[in-house]
Amino acid sequence: MEGTLDISWLTPLVFTILLYLTSLVVYRLLLHPLAKFPGPKLAAVTRYYEAYYDLVQSGQYTFKIAELHKQYGPIIRISPFELHVNDPRFYEKLYRQDGHWNKYDWSYDAFGAPLSAICSTDHDLHKRRRAPLNAYFSKANVASRQGLILDKVKKLRERMNDYSISGSELNLGAALSATSTDVATEYILGESYDNLNRTDFNQDLMNMLQASGGMWRATKHIRFLGPMMKAMPLSVLERSGGSDVKAFVAFLKTSKMQTQRVMAELTSNTAQESLPRTIIHDILRSDYLPPTEKEFDRVSDEVGTVAGAGIETVAQTLRSTIYHLYSNPTLLHRLRTELRDLSNSLNPEAQGEPALAQLESLPYLTAVIMEGLRLSPGLATRLARIAPDRQLVYDDKWVVPAGTPVSMTTLLMHWDEGLYPNARKFEPERWTDKERIRKAEKTFAPFSRGTRICLGMHLAWAELYLTLAMLVSHFDFDFIGTSAGDVDPDSDQFIIGTKSKGRMIVRVTLCRD
Repeated sequence: MEGTLDISWLTPLVFTILLYLTSLVVYRLLLHPLAKFPGPKLAAVTRYYEAYYDLVQSGQYTFKIAELHKQYGPIIRISPFELHVNDPRFYEKLYRQDGHWNKYDWSYDAFGAPLSAICSTDHDLHKRRRAPLNAYFSKANVASRQGLILDKVKKLRERMNDYSISGSELNLGAALSATSTDVATEYILGESYDNLNRTDFNQDLMNMLQASGGMWRATKHIRFLGPMMKAMPLSVLERSGGSDVKAFVAFLKTSKMQTQRVMAELTSNTAQESLPRTIIHDILRSDYLPPTEKEFDRVSDEVGTVAGAGIETVAQTLRSTIYHLYSNPTLLHRLRTELRDLSNSLNPEAQGEPALAQLESLPYLTAVIMEGLRLSPGLATRLARIAPDRQLVYDDKWVVPAGTPVSMTTLLMHWDEGLYPNARKFEPERWTDKERIRKAEKTFAPFSRGTRICLGMHLAWAELYLTLAMLVSHFDFDFIGTSAGDVDPDSDQFIIGTKSKGRMIVRVTLCRD
């Protein structure tokens, strides 16, 4: 009939699509190199299985993986391309210093910062980009700059004093996030963003960082979304969002402007010695990096990811530790006694808070921090490693093909009842016995292990020691509407996600003990 639309092409198209999908399913289930590994068939067929728990269930795949291990065993296939192991004995074999280890681009492309060391999936490229930063974040350099951290801790103390006088309710979660933000920005960029001076501690920024895991999960599964958003001007993002988005955009703008300013001054003929030392100094002066690795976009990616990694990770560990510690008067009293004994042993003329090295020598304070890091480590997500040039062998019978992403999850290992009886309970005494500490050395990994161990680990330890010691020595907190379920890990936001999203409301009083 004249004018009738010809759709004769539709049938062969549909047939071709169905044939392709059927062939793909058969291949992934029966012929793929990972077909022999146990796990749910749907996960072996499609990444939409993971997407359901990531997107619809808001970051629950980490916890679903734990359930799958109970059903299928210690090594399972969690996607068409990836294996997951839940066996502490395998940890030191997968996260180690020797050998060539790549990251899995599936996870790290989602951050939209491919020029940073953190998101460099290739082993050699990561090693080259990280080399200039190692000395800057070394334990010795952090110790030499502990005054910077102490300044922020003292400012936090001043704000806590104000709240103890007024009796007003305080969002302690936001105050801790503000402290970590100000430490990170000044240590990395030479300029504090002064969140501790803001009336609300810039809690909108905390809210956005807590919610950023949702965007990471979305860009992981919707591959065009990340590049599209990165291409958008920051002003467009700012206009399209609420107060939390505006706070985050302001953070990004300030970071970029500060990076531009420092780079301009370092590459000009002006006096450079007056500038506070930043990681930009070490990048631009590095002999490891070619000129292309010292351009603005590359440096900006590095600054942004390093600064961002050091904020909510430390703040969340502090929130969890403080809640559990203050919920148990016996533990709190024991720690206060240790801190008081240290204070009494110091020179009476000494002013301010104890030095970092003195705090590090305290066994119970160290135990409290270790237990906080065990229950709430830096990340909730799994960290896949790829051996591109060799097979891996698990339990002498499972041969993993070269180039396969194999992941483990620190959070699940830290909650292993075989390693830590009553694993979900806060028990610092676990870390007061040297033999138990020795046994746990290979599986206690709050900052990961191997070639990709957390760059800012020593800075994080210093913040935890100095902040926790100050708060415990001077203040009591009465929690308002907060329970353990609000502060314990609840979702995978890449970092730890909690039901309260960082919110922890308290009334502050001066220490009564």
